[in-house]
Amino acid sequence: MNGEHKITTSHRRRGALVYLRQSTLMQVREHTESTLRQYALRDTAVALGWSPTDIEVIDTDLGVSGASTRGREGYRHLMTRLCLGEVGAIFGLEISRLGRSDADLARLAELARLPGPGRHDQSAARKKCREP
Repeated sequence: MNGEHKITTSHRRRGALVYLRQSTLMQVREHTESTLRQYALRDTAVALGWSPTDIEVIDTDLGVSGASTRGREGYRHLMTRLCLGEVGAIFGLEISRLGRSDADLARLAELARLPGPGRHDQSAARKKCREP
């Protein structure tokens, strides 16, 4: 697997999120292979050392466009968990599943770089998580 040497015990102490998204319900119906490949990322997380009980599959955004964060409850949940420092890794087929907006992806990348709880300024992290 690609990048497994970068995963540390610190990552595994926090949960792993598997984020699934396809833009339309028609894609969900017609491209079942993609959906199955996305669900299979849970097995990848297990293979990389996460306990099955520490892996959350977020599939509430299946059939929802990534053009905006509006109406994407799964994405909001992912960002909330990330802001709380509860996420050690996010698994997805490709970055565009998380969003099509460069601003949204940049914000996610910035938040993902914040160190785990207790190793950074909590008020700074809360401020970043509240920014639009």
